[in-house]
Amino acid sequence: MRFANYRIFCYFAAMFDFLQGRLLPARLSLLVAVLALVAIGILTIYSLGHPADTAPTQSNKFADQWKKQTQYAIVGFGAFLALNWVNYRRLGAVSGWLYAATLLLLAILLLDKYIDLPFVPVVNNSRRWLRIGLAGRFVQLQPSEICKLTYVLALAWYLRYRSNYRNLSSLLGPFLLTVLPMILILKEPDLGTVLLMMPVLFTMLFVAGAKGKHLLMVMLLALCVSPLLWNKMDKYQRLRISSVALQSKWLQDKAQHHPWLGKILVGTTFSTQKWESNWGYHLIRSKYAVASGGLTGYGFGKGPFVKNNFLPERHNDFIFAVIAHQWGFVGCMVILGLYVIITICILEIAASNSDPFAKLLAVGIAATFAVEVLVNVGMTLGLMPITGLTLPFVSHGGSSLVVSLASVGLLNNLGRSWPFTVAPKT
Repeated sequence: MRFANYRIFCYFAAMFDFLQGRLLPARLSLLVAVLALVAIGILTIYSLGHPADTAPTQSNKFADQWKKQTQYAIVGFGAFLALNWVNYRRLGAVSGWLYAATLLLLAILLLDKYIDLPFVPVVNNSRRWLRIGLAGRFVQLQPSEICKLTYVLALAWYLRYRSNYRNLSSLLGPFLLTVLPMILILKEPDLGTVLLMMPVLFTMLFVAGAKGKHLLMVMLLALCVSPLLWNKMDKYQRLRISSVALQSKWLQDKAQHHPWLGKILVGTTFSTQKWESNWGYHLIRSKYAVASGGLTGYGFGKGPFVKNNFLPERHNDFIFAVIAHQWGFVGCMVILGLYVIITICILEIAASNSDPFAKLLAVGIAATFAVEVLVNVGMTLGLMPITGLTLPFVSHGGSSLVVSLASVGLLNNLGRSWPFTVAPKT
């Protein structure tokens, strides 16, 4: 009996071992902000399945989504704990293998275009998920979400040496490390992750100490690659990018009267009627949902965009519009404030660590979260292309939530580990 009680005590002590170590205020603030965002996401998804002004017996496709999101959060917290029990430097040593394994998963998705693979479902003409049987149930795994973390790991491990970023020729490695998964992910297609990777690359190169003139040349090289990527996009992906400019009535009129311009922007003949009913439908409805929230919103579970399916994917890509609809400008500021706290805490962890790998890894994760938030909120407001990039910790999605919480576990690991030193400080 005493041995059983001792085992239980050791189990709970190990669970809360992540609270030990240095930088406890920053790490606790980070964790509290993350848990608050996860809770807001689950509650928002719950409100879509249980609107306040709808009869309880009315069927709703979102009724059980909040339960799935809760399960994803539990698995994600398990990943958080697991990454606190691993020496992060050992992860760096195998980061190349993890990166290669992710590329293999992305290549399998691409292979389905030529060989019909039963475990690769086609959803909305895209191949983004691997359908895996687990304990009598099917779980969908999204390799592009895993790539966000393994890419940052591999890049931080590569850039930890000064010789890998101080001259132009050495920057070819990080550039190829970035472009290769971009091409594979673009073929799925998954435009959001593709747009995410270049900003993360330049942020990490800048923090590593790459020269400004070399960064400028890499940017020019990226711009030279852009037309090739544009030509590889189908008309739907082109429309997602050009939709930002097509909000202009002047440009719509020009595209309608000049077929060559419409061909460039949307890949076919442009029509204002089709823009309002199809191509621009998500964007128009998203802006309506945000604007209708006003200062304080309709309230929890209330409002026409909660009760009715006016905005498709409102539990996922456009969940920020639903939050703005229910809680207005005040609710939006609370959400963005939590992301600011997360960013500050991560930068504090990065600044206080003398290990180049740990510093670059923290900065890379911070850049990933920041770009995801800016792109997701921007596309909700019509300021960025509609890319399908989720809002971290809030949007519905298992792979996204689990990988994001795993990243926070890795950050907590970096923060509580003592700084790497080779000699006493003077």
